[in-house]
Amino acid sequence: MWWCSAASSLLRPLHVSDFRRVKELKIIGQHASTVLVGQLAIMAFGVADTVIAGRYSDTALAALSVGSAIYISVYVGLIGIIQALLPIWAEMRGARHNHAVGQSIRQSLYLCGLISLAGIGALLFPGPLLHWAKIPASMQGEVQSYLAVLAMAFVPSLLFRLFSTLNQALGKPVLITWMQIVALIVKIPLSIWFVAGGAGLDPMGAVGCAWATLVVNYLLLLLAFLLLRTHELYLPYRIWARMERPDWRQIRAFARLGLPAGLAYMVEVTSFTLMALFIARLGTVAAASHQIAASMAAVLYMVPLSLAIACSARVSFWIGADEPAQARRVVGLALSLSALSASALALLLWLLSQQIPAWYSRNPEVVLTASTLLVWVALYHLADSLQAVCAFLLRCYRITLMPLLIYSVLLWGFGLAGGYFLAYVGTSGMPASQLAVSFWSAATLALAAVACCFLALLWRASRQASSRP
Repeated sequence: MWWCSAASSLLRPLHVSDFRRVKELKIIGQHASTVLVGQLAIMAFGVADTVIAGRYSDTALAALSVGSAIYISVYVGLIGIIQALLPIWAEMRGARHNHAVGQSIRQSLYLCGLISLAGIGALLFPGPLLHWAKIPASMQGEVQSYLAVLAMAFVPSLLFRLFSTLNQALGKPVLITWMQIVALIVKIPLSIWFVAGGAGLDPMGAVGCAWATLVVNYLLLLLAFLLLRTHELYLPYRIWARMERPDWRQIRAFARLGLPAGLAYMVEVTSFTLMALFIARLGTVAAASHQIAASMAAVLYMVPLSLAIACSARVSFWIGADEPAQARRVVGLALSLSALSASALALLLWLLSQQIPAWYSRNPEVVLTASTLLVWVALYHLADSLQAVCAFLLRCYRITLMPLLIYSVLLWGFGLAGGYFLAYVGTSGMPASQLAVSFWSAATLALAAVACCFLALLWRASRQASSRP
């Protein structure tokens, strides 16, 4: 099996010819671990808001839950377009086309303008979606106010993601991580103050979380602006040169790479959020158990996400340096690291599957159901880790449309629809299970199929690139 051989390739004795592999391992390890800390800080934003709103009132927590679900669905898809530009700038860096990096960043601002219009429009007019989801009328006002504030925060958030993607492409994510940690330190007290009120400020409930997010996003944008103007890291790229007219050829190239990637993100996220909505129909125990499983899956996903960002930066760097064979070796290294880290985390989760639910709930029924789901989460993570790394690396080879089609067919068609069929429809020989585990088992099998398809695409693309004269 490739899984075993990839893992054993990391463990065999080193020879002199392995020097570059060891160097790559060190670079990727430092990059990925730095990104991971920042990603966990960002995750803590949502956790903190949930706790703060929940302690204020159940109404605020409910509005936050609905509003954040809509915001994430819009945000992830559109921000994913910008994240997908990482290979372009990493390639330019590998080719030592420093001035081209600055010119490309300035052109990407035009794309950011178009994305901003789409994002702000979706957040300001959520009425049809709220009506379709049958959100109670008593809650809709607070949800709409929450999203309206986040609409004002969308532009700085998008521009900071642009800055973050640039730093990842340059292999220097440490500045971003420190900024995200500082932002978390500022965000928590602001959310507490804005939600509960005090010191002359009226309580704002869930909307207070949005105002705290807005303040933090503008703070991050200000820090990014100051760093771009003053830090020596950015001087070779002449980012502050005169703004050019729109280069529609280049912007179309951005869109060809970014739009399918952004839509793929959206398919992946919505398959997860819709699963939560369907499971909620099964009752409180099923919904609570699923929330425990989903939170663990989200935390575990931060590891392959960080690894994927670091590895895609290195693969694109070597492609730009006209060393496709070395890029392919980094692909193999990325898959090996994915296999080892995912196996270790999945094993740990399986061993703790009885204990973890007890940290979340005192309800014995919830603990028992969640412990069963966590076994599936462990298997889910094995597939999730591989597909996440492969998806990022496929973008290095400009393969984005086929992954989008695979995501749509397998995650929506097989995973989500299959779980719904098993849970609610059934057949004459197999009645509807009415269990959350049906959704997790179908999602796991679908994601495993996605991972296999992505692996085949990646191996063929890297082989073809390395065999070219």
